[in-house]
Amino acid sequence: MVTMLLSGGLMFVIATIVCAVLVVAHARLAVPVDPRQAALADMLPQANCGGCGFPSCAEYARAMAGGRTTADRCTVGGPPVTAVLAKYLGISLKPNAPYRPVIHCSAKRSDRLKQGDYKGIPTCSAANVIGGVQGCTYGCLGFGDCVTVCDFDAICMDDGLPVIDYEKCTGCGACVKACPRHIIEQVPFKTEQIMVVGCCNQDPGKAVRDVCNVGCIGCSACARMMPELLHMHENLVIIDYDQLTGHEDFAPVQAKCPMKSLVMIGKPQPHHEHDLADVASVDVAHPTRRSAEVRFDTQNWRG
Repeated sequence: MVTMLLSGGLMFVIATIVCAVLVVAHARLAVPVDPRQAALADMLPQANCGGCGFPSCAEYARAMAGGRTTADRCTVGGPPVTAVLAKYLGISLKPNAPYRPVIHCSAKRSDRLKQGDYKGIPTCSAANVIGGVQGCTYGCLGFGDCVTVCDFDAICMDDGLPVIDYEKCTGCGACVKACPRHIIEQVPFKTEQIMVVGCCNQDPGKAVRDVCNVGCIGCSACARMMPELLHMHENLVIIDYDQLTGHEDFAPVQAKCPMKSLVMIGKPQPHHEHDLADVASVDVAHPTRRSAEVRFDTQNWRG
């Protein structure tokens, strides 16, 4: 009996000491938390999509509270959430052009020549490694990896080509990361309708014609017509969205393109010039933005 009492007493003493140590450690080692962090987190949509550049909404809130980032990076919440965050933080922000993904390929299955007899795993990532899907080693593989990763149901496949619903798209960038051929790029939508180069094939014109009905052949006719906005990289035309003013008339360059590789996406712009907004000064800076040349350098094609 005495042994049991001594054992119980000893355990009680040890437990008391351990609890005291834990209380002291918690008090001395506790990391101070900015009280604004929880409030900022509550204002975010809790999508945890990573579009802001942080792994979660909580981490984004922590960074804002610590002054390590800006309040305009929530792609899901968009301008309404940005306005709420800025008001809470007591700051004013310059309007930024929202970033949305565009597809640098406009070739549907019927436009793709020299198609192979691929029997592998029906995903773009697998087909890109194995090869044998089609003649064009640059364009969309058509298995819809971008559709699978989109949490907002903003992408669907149409005859082997992804189509983006910009009413649903939040610009989170998940589709950009999922595409193994890097044909999806985030670009600033300074206007509701923008022109996109619907091709990413850098081969000479003859080689492009052999594998695609709508691929850019690098004739540079469009670049000569609009040199301030369009320029050539290798055999492919690139649009400099930083120079977009909102007053451009893209109809002539689209008509000049022999392969119809220049496509308009988004809502139509007003027809009268006095109705067009001047967006030359709209900020397009974005921490995750990369130039088209860098996008080409990171491509990894197999077939």
